[in-house]
Amino acid sequence: MNRLSLAILPLAIALSLSSGASADTLLKKPQLDALVATPALRKAPDFPRFLAQAAKADPSLKRAAAAYAAKRPLAGDDLANVGRVLGLYNRLHHHDAVIATIGEMVAMPTVRAADVPPHESPAIQAIGRKIEAMARDFGLQYRNVDNRIFEVKLPGSGSEEFGILTHADVVPANAAEWVLDDGTKLDPFKLTRVGDYLYGRGTIDDKGSIAAVLYAMKAVKDSGLPLARTIRLMVETTEETGGDAMKYYREKTALPAYNIVLDSKYPAVVAEKGSGALKVSFKGGPADASATAITAMTGAPSANAIPQTATAKLQGGDLAAVAAKLEAAKAAFVQKYEGQGGKFAIDLSHAADGLTIKVTGVSAHGSRPEEGVNPVPRLALFLQEAGVPLADNGYARAAKYIAALYGTGYLGEQMGVGYQDDFMGPLTLSPTLIRGGADGKVDVTVNVRMPRGRTPDELKQQITDKIGAWSASAAIPAEVAYDQGNWMARDPSGAWLSTLLNIFGDTTGLEAKPVPTAGSTTAKLMPNAINFGPAMPGKKYTAHNAKEFKEVVDLDADMQMFTEMLVRIGNLPRMQ
Repeated sequence: MNRLSLAILPLAIALSLSSGASADTLLKKPQLDALVATPALRKAPDFPRFLAQAAKADPSLKRAAAAYAAKRPLAGDDLANVGRVLGLYNRLHHHDAVIATIGEMVAMPTVRAADVPPHESPAIQAIGRKIEAMARDFGLQYRNVDNRIFEVKLPGSGSEEFGILTHADVVPANAAEWVLDDGTKLDPFKLTRVGDYLYGRGTIDDKGSIAAVLYAMKAVKDSGLPLARTIRLMVETTEETGGDAMKYYREKTALPAYNIVLDSKYPAVVAEKGSGALKVSFKGGPADASATAITAMTGAPSANAIPQTATAKLQGGDLAAVAAKLEAAKAAFVQKYEGQGGKFAIDLSHAADGLTIKVTGVSAHGSRPEEGVNPVPRLALFLQEAGVPLADNGYARAAKYIAALYGTGYLGEQMGVGYQDDFMGPLTLSPTLIRGGADGKVDVTVNVRMPRGRTPDELKQQITDKIGAWSASAAIPAEVAYDQGNWMARDPSGAWLSTLLNIFGDTTGLEAKPVPTAGSTTAKLMPNAINFGPAMPGKKYTAHNAKEFKEVVDLDADMQMFTEMLVRIGNLPRMQ
C-alpha cells in the first residue's frame, strides 16, 4: 500500500461515499442533546413509545417514526435516524445495567497466569458463563469455542456477516499503585465509581466495550429492526498476550469478511504500529560479599505498560553511607531530569533487610510513552549517577544497559535507531519490565512500537547490532531475544468506514477522519478490520495504567454509537 492510500480523508469526501444517509438530514449532536434532555423520553417504557415521543419532540423524525410504527421498510436517512434514536434509547434505559455488568466483569481477574493456560483459567471460564447468560437472556445465539472465543450472534436475513471483536483478558495490576490523589485506595478488581469515573482493571480495555456492545445487540434485537447481515460478536481471551485464541479460532471458523474492533480509539483506526518485545538478559560477574549490591528491581507488571513506580533494593556493605550518598544526590538528579519528560519523585526507605529506592513517575499504555513518565530508566540513571559503588551483578549490568541505550527518551534516539512515518508517527522503545531469576540472570524487556518505514527483520537487525556494539564496548555480555510484530495499514475508504465516521462526527460534534494508533490489537489477525473506539480523542488512554478508568460520559457515547453502528452497518447495501 502506498503512502497516498493512507492519507486522511476529508470528512466531506468520506460522507459522500455510499453510507446510506446524507449529512444534511440526520440528527446531529445539538438535536441529540435536546432529546436526551426531554423528560418524556426517559419515561417511555419501550422503544416504540420512545421513538414516538422523540418524534413529538423533534418533528424531523415523524416520517421515520411513522414508517417504523407501520413496520414499513426503512432505508437511507430514515433507517439511520431510527438507529440513532435507538442508540439514545439504549444509552438512557440500559445505562445502570451496563455499569453493573462492567462491575461483575471487572471482579473476574482475567489476567494470564504463567502456570495455567488461559482456556483453563477459572476467571476466563467465569466471564464466558457471564457472556453466555447475557446472550441467552437477550435472545441471542451463543457459542463457546473451547474457552478461547466467546461468540454471540444476532442473525440477519442475508448470507453475509460482519464481525465485532473485543477481548476479555486484562493486563496485571500492581495494587500498591492504585491510590487516588486524596489517598483513597482502590482495588483493581473491584469497580469503584468516583464522580464520573469508573475505576477498575478492564473498564476501558476491554470489559466496558463487551458490556456496551452486548446491550447494543439487545436493543437492536428488542426493537425488531431488520438486519440484512448477521452480527457476530467475538470476545477474545488472549489479546494482551499475543492473540493465541484468535489464531486457534481462525483454524476452526471462517472469519467475517469485514470486522470492527472495539479495542483502540475513535474516530476510526486504519493503521497500527507493530508491537515488539525486546528482551536482553544479563548475568553478574564474580561475587563480592563485602560490596553493596542491587538484589531486586521491579518495573511494570507487564511489558506493554509504562509503570507508575520502579524500585531497587540494596543490601550489603555500608548501607548507612550508601543511603547518605543517595539522599545527597536526589535533589540535583531530579532537577536535572524533570525537564526531560515530566516530573517524578525519588524516595528512600530503610529496613532491617536493606535499603529500597523507589522512583514514582506517571503510568501509561506501553504504546503511548509520551503520556507517561517512565520511572524505570530514571531509576537506572539514578543508580549510575549517584556515585555509589555497586557489586557487578545482573541487576547492576541491567541498570547500565538501560541508562546507556535509553536514558529518559523513548524514540530510540539514544540508541541511534529512531525514525518516523508521516501518518503513523515515530518508533518508540520503552524499558518497562525487569525480572530476576533464581540463576542470577536478570531480564530487561523493552516495549517496541514500530511504524511503517522498516520491516521487522530490518529493525531487529539494527537494534541487535546496536546492543551488540554496546555490549562489546562495555565488556558486559548480553543475550538478546527479540520478537517484533509488523505494522498494519488498511485502505481508508468504503461505505462502512464512512458510516462509522458519520456516526462519530454527528454524535460527538468532533472532527471525524481516519487515524493511526501506536497500539497493536487483534485487528491485525482479521480481514478488513478497523478499530472504532472506545478511547476518545484528546484524552489520555488509561488502558494498562495504574488506576485505569472509563469516564461515564464516554461509556454513554459508546452505548449510543455502538447501537447505531449495528443498525447501519447491518443494513448497508454494500460494505465497500
